[in-house]
Amino acid sequence: MLIRVFADNVLEFDGARYRCALGKGGVRADKKEGDGATPVGRFPLRKLYIRRDRIPAVETALPVSDIAPDDGWCDDPAEPAYNTLVKLPFAGSHEKMFRDDHLYDLVIEIGHNCSPPVPGAGSAVFIHLAKPEYAPTEGCVALARDDLVALLKRWGLDTEIEIVAGNS
Repeated sequence: MLIRVFADNVLEFDGARYRCALGKGGVRADKKEGDGATPVGRFPLRKLYIRRDRIPAVETALPVSDIAPDDGWCDDPAEPAYNTLVKLPFAGSHEKMFRDDHLYDLVIEIGHNCSPPVPGAGSAVFIHLAKPEYAPTEGCVALARDDLVALLKRWGLDTEIEIVAGNS
């Protein structure tokens, strides 16, 4: 199954179109750490991370892990754990996965720059919940909660996401 994401903030899946937010740095083939861009390419969906205290259950064929208060994601190219889940406290630069806002209540790890990670080529590229008014992300794909919950029912390890620089 293929998810297609276009630079004009449209996600298409199985004939349906959804509004999404993309990176404030645009959609780029030459993704770099900290550029705020959403990377061009075709990538697998790897795992769903969920805040069970906020969303007790969702239906999906993806592997699921609970987000704990001490979970982070390393975005430090100098660290051996670059672009992986880490436990906090963590000395290197990282994102907190257990956030006060709701953006990471549902987080899908996109298999970008992971086999193995190339330092500086971008980290923490996820599908997550959108901010109000679909404000741009730091490089992720963001969807409305209801849309993401509905789509998760149909996504599994055979699902890939293709992010393209063109418009829908």
